[in-house]
Amino acid sequence: MSLRRDAARNWDQIVETGRRLVDEGTPLRLNEVARAAAVGVATVYRHFPTPEALLETIALPGLEALAARGEHALTEDDPGTAFTGLLLAGIDALLADPAIPPVFSAPDHVLPRTAEVVARLAGLNTLLLDRAQRAGAIRPGLTAADITRLICGIVYAATLEPDAAARPALTHRYLDLLLTGLRT
Repeated sequence: MSLRRDAARNWDQIVETGRRLVDEGTPLRLNEVARAAAVGVATVYRHFPTPEALLETIALPGLEALAARGEHALTEDDPGTAFTGLLLAGIDALLADPAIPPVFSAPDHVLPRTAEVVARLAGLNTLLLDRAQRAGAIRPGLTAADITRLICGIVYAATLEPDAAARPALTHRYLDLLLTGLRT
């Protein structure tokens, strides 16, 4: 079902405002989003019944792009390179988009599409790790959950760097150090 033009415009305005607030590090409070978006509170709640629904909507494009990167990694010939590529894409996404970490790490999701994409990412991570382990590129015994937690730790460690521009290079350095320890 498509939205009326005015409803679609309001939806876009709410999402753009939510995106800006998330990027600024401001918690999403739907009443404040309504005020900042210059729409009625009821309009915001009609489109997004909870702050989590808005946050998931904001994070979804980045999560979908990451899943597409994982799908592409499955087609790569070198399992170790494919796995590393997905990890790099993951840390870049987690660092670049402040909406992704809380959505990715949430135990439950309010939007079915978000749940599907996050489950697909977890499945891709498991498949790529398994391929890399079978190829001898990554030591056995590690689980996909181990890798997810380690990647989150790398991103967190990089956010402690006061110079935000230095964080991407730092995460790549930390990932390289981690992978050196994980290789067989």
